[in-house]
Amino acid sequence: MDFSLSADQLAIRAAIGKVCAAFDSDYWLRKDTEGGFPDDFHAAFARDGWLGIAMPEQYGGAGLGITEAALMMQTVAVSGAGMSGASALHMNIFGLNPVVVFGTDEQKQRWLPPLIAGTDKACFCVTEPNTGLNTTRLKTRAENRGDHYLVSGQKIWISTAQVTNKMLLLARTTPLEQCAKPAQGLSLFYTDVDRKFVEAREIPKMGRKAVDSNQLFIDGLKVPLADRIGEEGRGFEYILHGMNPERILIAAEAVGLGQVALQRAALYAKERIVFDRPIGQNQAIQHPLAQRWIELEAASLLVYKAASLYDEGKPCGAESNAAKYYAGEAGFKACETAVMTLGGMGYAREFHVERYLRESLIPRIAPVSPQLILCYIAEKVLGLPKSY
Repeated sequence: MDFSLSADQLAIRAAIGKVCAAFDSDYWLRKDTEGGFPDDFHAAFARDGWLGIAMPEQYGGAGLGITEAALMMQTVAVSGAGMSGASALHMNIFGLNPVVVFGTDEQKQRWLPPLIAGTDKACFCVTEPNTGLNTTRLKTRAENRGDHYLVSGQKIWISTAQVTNKMLLLARTTPLEQCAKPAQGLSLFYTDVDRKFVEAREIPKMGRKAVDSNQLFIDGLKVPLADRIGEEGRGFEYILHGMNPERILIAAEAVGLGQVALQRAALYAKERIVFDRPIGQNQAIQHPLAQRWIELEAASLLVYKAASLYDEGKPCGAESNAAKYYAGEAGFKACETAVMTLGGMGYAREFHVERYLRESLIPRIAPVSPQLILCYIAEKVLGLPKSY
């Protein structure tokens, strides 16, 4: 059992680090203050071909696995870009997986190359205001009109909807009462964001100002039949194929975010002199930082175990959820400890760790709550009765 990175993986990490080096912590501090999508950052990754890291080679991608994608996203986060940089790229890596698995050759050729080239940007439109994680009860309707669908409804917490021209959209095509199971009757689409029929209202939030979050109001959006992925009514089944990769990637990002916070805290602890000695000489400073390192290392092992299982085509639901849960907690604790290590300066924006702390709440909350993950593990792994 070898836990070391291969030569190719080390080369990927070095190449990603080189791209990120052009966007230092002051760049992300400005983005956190002023907002505005990091177009130049996104373009740099497109230019070097990284947006298609896990996409098939015949459509312009690199044809690599979720393991390499997780390594890329962890490297982005640990560079100081944090969740702001990771979220600018995140959808490209996992979001179009249902297209790769279930799309026709014509759809893949039409959709994947522009996304990989960065000329298209896509948003992931599943969550709704009144259903939350109860996805099978979503209200957005897509009415079949022969050669097209008419879509109406609302979505919420949709990242990058201010700047995207494409959306991956889950909508109900058969009324719930006519379905044998709640998961049936949902269909998946990848289509244009027509601003005449789609209004995106940005949600002010506590962190990650560079990447917008939105509530979407969809009213009579015409979606061509050719933009439906797979069979009508099987969209929930298809969307599940992107959920484990999403959990793995956000877990990798949480690890990277915790690691950069820990690096800054350790550096400060070596340089900050109080009572004629560096504060890092005190065990009350050392021990919490050492604990955070151990927790992040354990989280990283969970991430790459889940990623390797996924790449081998093996079941990885429990491992992916466990990685997301533990990495989210470990990343948060590392960022919190970093702020406390810096004391008053940890509260100052110029030292960056307060931004990391605010961003560390994202992988704890999204895309699924820690409580629901615990319910999943209890039921699927331990065999306990379903609690919800």
